[in-house]
Amino acid sequence: MNLPRFYCREALSPGAHIALPEPVARHAVRVLRLPPGAPMILFDGRGGEYLAHIERIERDRVTAVLGAWADAERESPLSITLVQALQAGEKMDFTIQKAVELGVRDIVPVESRRSVMRLAGERAAKRVAHWQGVSASACEQCGRNQVPLIAPLEKLENWLARPAHGALRLMLAPDAEQTLAAIRPAGEIQLLIGAEGGLDPQEVIAAKQAGFQSVRMGPRILRTETAGLAALAAMQTLWGDFREGESNHV
Repeated sequence: MNLPRFYCREALSPGAHIALPEPVARHAVRVLRLPPGAPMILFDGRGGEYLAHIERIERDRVTAVLGAWADAERESPLSITLVQALQAGEKMDFTIQKAVELGVRDIVPVESRRSVMRLAGERAAKRVAHWQGVSASACEQCGRNQVPLIAPLEKLENWLARPAHGALRLMLAPDAEQTLAAIRPAGEIQLLIGAEGGLDPQEVIAAKQAGFQSVRMGPRILRTETAGLAALAAMQTLWGDFREGESNHV
């Protein structure tokens, strides 16, 4: 039986009696209708997970008791950072959710010249906090115990000015000469995906100057919400989770 999984930001420890965070308590009791004694999995994003059960349900408080810590990890062998230009509507939520499921390590939202969505100040901070919640929820669903970090929003040109620190930097381009199959990564990978309409020509030049290589994924032009996820799946197939002998479950 697949037990419900919940992320708790506070550090957890074996044998602890804790009050579940309000969103977790609400989902467990009001949505899933879990009764006292119901088992669940709790994780705090620091690695591993805990078998726990509901101890008491009160009007404004749900407490749980933690069992032993289990050294369970479902991380990809690849260390991939997705650098995603802002997408319109709910596309960012979708991209972040699925990228987490596909094993991305970190996600860097950037504002590019062709980004339809524009965010700044408090509005940008709130949106990043929302995306961090999307990342945590995706971990609950897919079984990961380490929550990918959503970096603060910044302009693409500012992010490109930072050193690569030896990372393999890739961006998709339909006219590129090389494919992912021709590449053999040896460390961290940074994948840059543009917004609707792709990267501006000046951004492409800046990205190449920052060490990004252009790669192609077939003859068709992919939408922004397809491109990054397709590339991540291809990387996992070629170099990571989906290699022969690995086990994956739906």
